[in-house]
Amino acid sequence: MKKIVTFLAVLMLLALPACKTATAPVADPVDVVVAEEPIQAETEVETEVESELEATVEVETPAEVVEQVTIDYAKNFTLEYKDGYKLLTVTNPWFGATEPLVYALVPTDTTVSDDLGDAVVINTPIDSFVSLSTTYLPFLDQIDMLSTLVAVDTTDYTYNPEVRTWAEAGMIISVGSGPSIDVEALIELAPDVIMTSASGSPDWDSHPALEEAGLPVVINSEYLEQDPLGRAEWGKFIAAFYDKEAEADKLFDEMVERYNVVKALTADLTEKKTVLINTAYEGTWYMPGVDSFATILIKDAGGAYLWDDLEGTSSFPVDFEVVVERAQDADVWINVGFAYGLADLLAMDSRYGDFKAYQTGEVYNNNLRVTEMGGTDYYESAVANPDVVLLDLVKAFYPDLVPDHEFFYYQQLQ
Repeated sequence: MKKIVTFLAVLMLLALPACKTATAPVADPVDVVVAEEPIQAETEVETEVESELEATVEVETPAEVVEQVTIDYAKNFTLEYKDGYKLLTVTNPWFGATEPLVYALVPTDTTVSDDLGDAVVINTPIDSFVSLSTTYLPFLDQIDMLSTLVAVDTTDYTYNPEVRTWAEAGMIISVGSGPSIDVEALIELAPDVIMTSASGSPDWDSHPALEEAGLPVVINSEYLEQDPLGRAEWGKFIAAFYDKEAEADKLFDEMVERYNVVKALTADLTEKKTVLINTAYEGTWYMPGVDSFATILIKDAGGAYLWDDLEGTSSFPVDFEVVVERAQDADVWINVGFAYGLADLLAMDSRYGDFKAYQTGEVYNNNLRVTEMGGTDYYESAVANPDVVLLDLVKAFYPDLVPDHEFFYYQQLQ
């Protein structure tokens, strides 16, 4: 991950040798050489000349250096650094959108000379945040900004224990979502940013009512990203509103490195486990395309997806009988809906008992971390931690490769 480090930043480092971070390595002490004779004092002529120079030369205070980050995996947003501000562009706000959405992030008390056009101006760093999706919460947590949360759509299915505690104490409020979102409560709250996703349908979306009320709504389309790393890179999008994208970038780079280390564990396997995913809904099985989020994770974990002939990212309906014919002997079965045990799976449909994975107990579900209300952490924090998801899947497919890893999101059904 490349960073743009300006020449001005180098000058500042040379000029301020005493400013070291606490984590920087400490070099060995250097012996101090003391001159045998004292240095002669300045002459009066030298002092007068220097005084005249100081009077005529204007010393310009260096501008604050902004560490710029790049976007390398996400396809649906860009981040540009302009003269004194940043431009965030959501290139694909929702499926089928024809126009991008642009947000100008301008530091508080800063005047921008550029013509910002139709960009929504947000002063940064923000102090208050409304989250209409639980998937934004882990990114706030990563940069220690979860305390700026003032409202959510609902806490019924929120996993984060702090957020639920704050909601019970009245420290954050629930405002609902969609066309019936509580606009009046949000006007009174006056948050700096209200972040939400959009579908393009007025029957489901929250942003039209918020925009009509003049509230600062921001569309986040991370759910459209198929690359697990691209989806996780939206942490930089959220962090940019706090001017903390460099911090988020560092955390992201570390996560990518961990992800690639796990991915490499299965790269040279000659025989791969065949994988079945999901369960049927009213007799029809919806199989994700080979380029979708779930199937990329399966592939990166060394699994052989049985429907790799389905191109694209959409889900395709497949008859139950066709699934039996192709996947009855699958080695592993994952993401099995609301089942917490093999008996639950069998209660859904007795035919599930005919699958080899059921008979051998090789069935894994992503519901290890669930609240009493049914809030599943996989659908909340996993978006920010695809490396942990990948570890779980490798543990399910090839447990001998990661013997010390304990499941975090997944569990083997008993």
